[in-house]
Amino acid sequence: MTKTILCFGDSLTWGYNAETLGRHRYEDRWPSVLQAELGAGFRAIAEGLNGRTTAFEDGLADCERHGARVLPTLLETHKPLDLVIAMLGTNDMKPFICGRAIGAKQGMERIVEIVKHHVYDFGYAAPEMLVVAPPALCKTPNEAFDMMFGETIEESKQLARLYGLLPAEMGCAFFDAGSVAKTTPLDGVHLDAENTRAIGRALAPVVRDLLKN
Repeated sequence: MTKTILCFGDSLTWGYNAETLGRHRYEDRWPSVLQAELGAGFRAIAEGLNGRTTAFEDGLADCERHGARVLPTLLETHKPLDLVIAMLGTNDMKPFICGRAIGAKQGMERIVEIVKHHVYDFGYAAPEMLVVAPPALCKTPNEAFDMMFGETIEESKQLARLYGLLPAEMGCAFFDAGSVAKTTPLDGVHLDAENTRAIGRALAPVVRDLLKN
């Protein structure tokens, strides 16, 4: 039976390309690479949205960027699911959104709670949950992005450590995307094609292990 994986994230999952200001090719985005690496028997659903937060409001948005608010709908839309991979927290680092790594961790706790305790009818079980810490922000000469994220670069480096506490606290799995990928200095936030591919490749064995039964 095919194992279905929901890849829930922000622009790093959507595939924002800092060089073209457009979108990476479909085959270069990490959910697509994950699908290719896993092969037959698995289906990876990409659910990335530019600007998405874990559980914080963005009053400037023209769509719903509050991750915790939209997640129950997505769980219903794509059920039955075997695994939810959540890579969020970068946008939480905006000072006018949250600006603190501990806030992002608390937001991710809410994401995990929703996945674990959503009402899955028709006899479906709750999916496995994999929390992924996004790569830390880096310095950039891009004035707009520097003004938006520059003062929280050090905070972003705490995401992996804090998210890494969640398996013991909440019974989920964890992966540090910063162990295999780095953000591009073009804007200090996003990933070039090779780095987003690297995340997809690295997640494949983690996913296989989680869904081996």
